[in-house]
Amino acid sequence: MTSRTGHLLVRILIIDADVKARAELARYLETRGFYVLGYPDLESVYAPIDDNTPDIIFADLAPSGIRELAGRLDETETYIPIVACSSTESSKDVVDAIRAGASDFVLKPSCGDKHALRDVIRKLLERVRVRRLNQLYRQELEDANSDLRDGIAELQADQRAGRKVQLRMLPEKEQFTGGLYVDHLIKPSLYLSGDFLDYFSLTEDKTLVYIADVSGHGASSAFVTVLLKNLSNRLQRNLRRGSSDDILYPDRFLERINSELLDTDLGKHVTVFVGIISLNERTLEYAVGAHFPMPVLSFEGGETAFLEGSGLPVGLFESPQWEVYKVPLDRPFRLILFSDGILEVIHKKSLDEKEQRLLELVSGGRHTVASLSEALNLDEITELPDDIGIVTVTDTDSVSENSSLK
Repeated sequence: MTSRTGHLLVRILIIDADVKARAELARYLETRGFYVLGYPDLESVYAPIDDNTPDIIFADLAPSGIRELAGRLDETETYIPIVACSSTESSKDVVDAIRAGASDFVLKPSCGDKHALRDVIRKLLERVRVRRLNQLYRQELEDANSDLRDGIAELQADQRAGRKVQLRMLPEKEQFTGGLYVDHLIKPSLYLSGDFLDYFSLTEDKTLVYIADVSGHGASSAFVTVLLKNLSNRLQRNLRRGSSDDILYPDRFLERINSELLDTDLGKHVTVFVGIISLNERTLEYAVGAHFPMPVLSFEGGETAFLEGSGLPVGLFESPQWEVYKVPLDRPFRLILFSDGILEVIHKKSLDEKEQRLLELVSGGRHTVASLSEALNLDEITELPDDIGIVTVTDTDSVSENSSLK
C-alpha cells in the first residue's frame, strides 16, 4: 500500500494503552494510505518490530518507556523515528520526551491539530525516503564492491598466470655459456614486469646478452617482453638455418625490435642494451637504445667504470640508426647490466651520487646477483617503486681461482 503523499509503502506502528485513541489515530493514518499496526504496550510490540520493521512509531509512553524503546531500536542498528504522543501540554514533558529519544511530539486526543500531525508526517516521510535511498545506495555499493572484489581476484589470478609465463621465458639462472658465467635477477614492482633480459650462445665463440625496460607497467608492458622473447628465438632459428644473421649484429638486432614494436601499434617503446661478447677476439660489441644506467665493466685488478655510449629508444621512430661500440676484453672482466629501477632503491640525492654508489659496490667486490641484492636490501623491500633487472657476466676462463663467481 502506498501513502497519498508519495509512492512509498510506509509501515506505522502505534503504541498506546488507550484503545479508543489508538483506533482513532489508526483510522486517520489508514485514510492517508499508510499500513498501520497498533499495540497497547512495549512488551507486545517487540516481536512485531523484530519481524517486520516499521518506518515510523507513534508512542504514548513515559520518557522512561521512550528511552527503553529507543535503546532497543539502537540495538537493531536501524533508525526508526519515534513520535511521542501525549495529552500533556507541559513544556517539561515535551523536552523530557525528546531527550529520551523521540524525534517529534504531538498532542492528544486524536493527536490534536490534524494540520500539525500532517506536518509531522510529512517531515517523517522525507526521513523515510532518505533512509530508504541510503539503504538502496548502500546495497548498490556493497554489490559493486562485491563485483569489484571478484574482478580483482580474477585479475590477480590472471596476473599470477602471466607472471608464470614470464618466469618461463627467462633464461636459466647461474648459467655457464661460451666460457662465461651468467646470472640474473628480475624483481617486478607489480605481478608482471616491464623489465626483461636474456642471454644465450650465438656460436661457440659468441654470446649475446641484453637487458630491456619497456615503457609503463602492467599487462601491456609485459606483452612486449613476450614479443622480445619470440623475436630473439626467431632470429636464433634464422641464424641456424642460414636465412638471416641479424642477431650477430647489435644494431641490426635493435632495428628488428624497432620494426616489430611499430607494427604492433601498442604505443610502447623500449630502452635496451645489447652486447655480443667474443672470447676468441676478446671483445665486447654493443649498441645502446637509450638504456640507462649503462652497464658497469670491471677488470680484475684494474678499473671499474660505466660503459660509454648512447642511442635512440627503440619503438618510437621509423628509421633510426644505432652506433655499434667496441671495447677490448684483454683482461679478466665482469660485466654487470642494470635496469633503471636499481637507481630508485639507492638512497642518494642526486643521480651522480646514485651512479657512484653502484660503482663503489662493484669495485668493492659486490659483482654477483646475490651480493648486490644483499647490499641494496632488495629482499627486504616489499613494494618496489619500479621493476628491477640485473644481469652479471663473469669471464670464467680468465678469472683467478680465488675470485668468487657466486
